[in-house]
Amino acid sequence: MDRFKLEYRPYGDKALLVEWPRMVNEEVLNNILKFKKLILLNMDGYEIVPAYNSLTLIAQAPIRHKELIEQLKQLYIQKDIFGNLQRKLWHIPVCYDAEFGIDMETFSMEKKMSVPQIIELHTAPLYTIYCIGFLPGFMYLGGLNKALHHPRRSKPRLKIPQGSVGIGGEQTGVYPQESPGGWNIIGNSPVKVFNPKNENPCGVGVGDKIKFYPIDKATHELISIQVDAKIFHLKTYELDDTGK
Repeated sequence: MDRFKLEYRPYGDKALLVEWPRMVNEEVLNNILKFKKLILLNMDGYEIVPAYNSLTLIAQAPIRHKELIEQLKQLYIQKDIFGNLQRKLWHIPVCYDAEFGIDMETFSMEKKMSVPQIIELHTAPLYTIYCIGFLPGFMYLGGLNKALHHPRRSKPRLKIPQGSVGIGGEQTGVYPQESPGGWNIIGNSPVKVFNPKNENPCGVGVGDKIKFYPIDKATHELISIQVDAKIFHLKTYELDDTGK
């Protein structure tokens, strides 16, 4: 496991924030996920939340921060003795029809690109989930083509439909439920990556990969029916430690 200079900060009396250098890339994310796995193998009693450049350890009782920090420092310098990370690739359908892509026309004009060009660029990458937050199941995805980078809307909407696929700044993502939002909406996915009724409400995890593929409006309607009937299953693939 590669080593980075980490910062350790008390986060209230029941949590500790461990921070990596402020850069968004796969090397840092892999290091975060491997350290999380190492902590889980060696320490009990903590909920561990990964994000772009950090891990947050949360306990049920007050933490002795100095002792915990020393434990973590010693753990971090240990020899890498554990196996590969367990990650998945998720294939997610997206309909870019004008009915769903409510910002697509404006987005196309501002980017000086045709809609087919935008769809091609948006579905080409293999995205990485760097963080899940804002809403339960909201995936912050890295890997968006630079040609599609675009500021968020100056005036957020009060209601973004569930499944809306948007672009905000250097990232893209899917709204897992209806909510306010300021991203540029270019399509909609009929699948539900977050379902509170499931034993594991959020199937995707930080470090997983996402591949979007385009569908037409009729297919979107069909998949929506299959999702409601609980007979639609996302295509998923196991990935090795390199993310391939």
